[in-house]
Amino acid sequence: MLGVLRGPQQVLFGAGQRHALGTVTASLGSRALVCTDARFGATSEFEDLVRLLENAGVQVTVFAEVLPDVPVHQVTQCAELASGADPDVVVGMGGGSCLDLAKAVAVLLTHGGQPADYYGEFRVPGPIVPVVALPTTAGTGSEVTPVAVLTDPARVSKVGISSPHLIPHAAICDPELTVGCPPALTASAGADALSHVIEAFTAIRRPVAAELATERVFVGKNELTDTFALLGVRLIAGSLRRAWSTPSDPAAREAMMLGATAGGFALGTAGTAAAHAIQYPVGALTHTPHGIGVGALLPYVMEFNRPTRVPEMAVIALAMGATPGASPEDLADEAIDRVAALLSSVGVPATLADLGLPHDQLRWTAEQALGAERLVANNPRTLDVDALEHIVRAAHAGDRAALRDTSAATTSVLAAGADAR
Repeated sequence: MLGVLRGPQQVLFGAGQRHALGTVTASLGSRALVCTDARFGATSEFEDLVRLLENAGVQVTVFAEVLPDVPVHQVTQCAELASGADPDVVVGMGGGSCLDLAKAVAVLLTHGGQPADYYGEFRVPGPIVPVVALPTTAGTGSEVTPVAVLTDPARVSKVGISSPHLIPHAAICDPELTVGCPPALTASAGADALSHVIEAFTAIRRPVAAELATERVFVGKNELTDTFALLGVRLIAGSLRRAWSTPSDPAAREAMMLGATAGGFALGTAGTAAAHAIQYPVGALTHTPHGIGVGALLPYVMEFNRPTRVPEMAVIALAMGATPGASPEDLADEAIDRVAALLSSVGVPATLADLGLPHDQLRWTAEQALGAERLVANNPRTLDVDALEHIVRAAHAGDRAALRDTSAATTSVLAAGADAR
């Protein structure tokens, strides 16, 4: 057995926990940089949160311009804005992009340089200005993860800064803050959270070694991350559709936020895999939300990985409500069907063609996905460019069956696409 788990020093979860923000932040410093986006920054909820900080004696500097997918120039821009205020704590409020920006800015405030200096794993040289993360969506789990994902115009795919030093000092998860999320955002965030728990639970299992956690930020599936992953599967499967169709349902919102945070714990140590690797170039070409891209890909990646993960997928099916008693093989099939049905029920497109991915870019998409080395290496089944193209073509055509015959099908699908290259 192997268990590895990393996380914040404290997590406060539940309705009303946002009211602890002032006390938690004041325990870390007296000058706070607050990072959020224009939408949340214009709400009364944001004003109330800033007031909590000020009433606790914290001097507040606000950066309320965070853009989706965090363009890398915003990290430098925000750090320059904050340098004059000399913050001793950074507070991220909002969706995953706001939390990722807060983490990346904290790196620059502490260690200087440019964001590119820290791309990759273990390149942050030491602790950073403490971060308090307060999510307002139930998706990325960034409030508990060791990674900040950025968009760099010099690169086709997104880039990440990955280090245990990036894990927020405290996460305050109040599901009441997600009630205002529109259905489309709820679906995208929920699909992202679902992909996290499933990819973490089915990720590669590496040989046990004492050096594993010091050599890798993302170590693969293990006993501790599996616990959080299955908790997330159960919660998301039972609440995503309700949170999407009835946005004011407090129980659904609560379950979704807990599921997303559990997903953050799972992916933050185990890591994600092929669906995320392929989504990066898909997102770059189609400009679709990250969660929608990984959601569209997830059933196909599960189908490709099925031969190596039948027991895990059978457990996923049971966690999603399947009736016990069927064979593991039948339950594995049911798991993929249930995931596809759940995502379809909240409007996630069923194919990459539906996302607008051009047919003549399928090989290119596979080639770019192969460049996400950390994610490719974390997949339970070995990936090369042809295997990735096999998944991409099946996902583009909506043909999961093409992924079941792992030898003849690969040859057939690639041959059918040869003219397009």
